[in-house]
Amino acid sequence: MLAILAEGAWFNRLSPSFRAALLADGREMRFAAGAPVFWRGDTADGLYAVLDGAVEIGGVDAAGHAATLIHVQPGMWFGEIALIDGMARTHDAIAVRETMLLCVPRGPLFAGLDQRPGHWRELAWLTTEKLRLSFRAAEAASLLSAPQQVATRLMMMVDGYGGTGARHTTLRLSQEQLAAMLSLSRQTVNRILKALEQNGVIAVSHGRIDIVDLPSLRTICE
Repeated sequence: MLAILAEGAWFNRLSPSFRAALLADGREMRFAAGAPVFWRGDTADGLYAVLDGAVEIGGVDAAGHAATLIHVQPGMWFGEIALIDGMARTHDAIAVRETMLLCVPRGPLFAGLDQRPGHWRELAWLTTEKLRLSFRAAEAASLLSAPQQVATRLMMMVDGYGGTGARHTTLRLSQEQLAAMLSLSRQTVNRILKALEQNGVIAVSHGRIDIVDLPSLRTICE
């Protein structure tokens, strides 16, 4: 478990005392493919980290139109927003495939934060980290070409989930899921991924994208 969590930049940045508290209070939970972790509007019950599998964060409007915001990969945490502001869950969280999570329940988490108020600042880092990624995504959607958008989103996932020092990163998501996150057609994303693969930047297989040449991917984003 510790090796998986250590892949995330946020967990590595935490003080030893906060890391120890999260591990001590957390419990492992398994979810079948398609099972909800929580729904939009639910009361926050805890903070989650993906240990295996993936969780899709998104929502569906009244007309049935679905929006996929992100796929949370192993080593990444989610669910902190509603914990911090005390309001309802902002989006649905659904297990993409059989998934194992670490859940730190709200009660023990808040009790620990009351005992060590300085840990609140460390919890806030998780939100600011995601806010930075959101700004990058919004800028990319407005200013970049479709190939640059794809490269930038892949790079964001590497930076957010795999750590910026990785030389070879595996992202477990399908072309359809990537297209949904970018609001691009599957055909467009397929064409872009094929070009990246032909140039030796990535390797694509069923439900999986391997980043083979990280420096080249960064160059495309610039």
